[in-house]
Amino acid sequence: MTNESSYISAQARLHHAYLLGLQLMVASNRSAAEVGDWMFSLFRRQHLEKFLASFEKLGLTDLPHAIACARYHVLSNNMGGVAVDYMEEDERKAWVRFRYPRWMYAGPTICGVPVEVSRGYLQGWYAHNGVSLGNTRLGFVCVSEDMTGEFGFCGYFKEYDQPLNDDERLQFARGELPPPFDPDLQPSPPADQWTAERLEKAKRNYAVDFVRNAIVALMDTIGEAPTEELVGRAARLTGLQYLQETMCLVGSSDGGLSDAAESLERMMQGMGDGVSKKPQTDNEKIELLHEDLRIVRGLSGQHRDMVLKCWLHLWTGALASYHAMKRLDAELKQGHIVWLISEVQA
Repeated sequence: MTNESSYISAQARLHHAYLLGLQLMVASNRSAAEVGDWMFSLFRRQHLEKFLASFEKLGLTDLPHAIACARYHVLSNNMGGVAVDYMEEDERKAWVRFRYPRWMYAGPTICGVPVEVSRGYLQGWYAHNGVSLGNTRLGFVCVSEDMTGEFGFCGYFKEYDQPLNDDERLQFARGELPPPFDPDLQPSPPADQWTAERLEKAKRNYAVDFVRNAIVALMDTIGEAPTEELVGRAARLTGLQYLQETMCLVGSSDGGLSDAAESLERMMQGMGDGVSKKPQTDNEKIELLHEDLRIVRGLSGQHRDMVLKCWLHLWTGALASYHAMKRLDAELKQGHIVWLISEVQA
């Protein structure tokens, strides 16, 4: 693995962990109904942002809608590091089965989120595919969920003979089982477009985009102040918890100011951002100039401000986790950040 690839992997790992921690933070501090509303908002936002925009990239444009939707979910999730199986019955019915361990609830996280999470993303994304495609006969049938203790999230896209009402676009059919899995029938992205390097970045972007949209959706669901408190705390805890792992991935050490600056610089390179060390005029601090912030690209106004404020806590948490604790201050400028790294004074 090249240095750049390791840096990208470190960011994918960190943002995945951040998303898991954020789910647990919200689930343990807010009602199950609010968690469901948050997941609905998150997945509807993801759907509107990505679903149709990715069809041509994934080679799905001319396929029957049920098949195209199932293949979309297999391809887009597999490229993000999420294992999903594809089973096709006919042109009007195609299955998806998400495999364990589940990316969305990795490790014991799956034991700490309510079933409303599942209902939120089913309504937010899967029930909306037909609407986005302009096909009023296309729906999704869920046969098993995660938190209910069945065999995991599984279901099928089906094109019916008649138009569906709003409350018919998502249905449940407990007890149905998917067709046998055939590894030879699994879809893969166009090889001439999706190089190993692009796939590595896709895994990072998958996790980063989930975090961005999760913060925006939570703010829209529970308001600004509760979001900043919960998401900021989850970020700081994630930074504290994952410093050792990310340092190993980027090849830095638990040492002094220069080590901390090197680690932060490499992590931001893993985002694809521009980052450089400013000329040092003070031996008690190091300054980094951080430009072209991927985490807030395309965001504006309150959403941009909230994502950035919460995201900063990842890095203050990480630097507080050093043997010799580091202080990290951020000067927010228009379009960039100046990071100031110093030792914590006893």
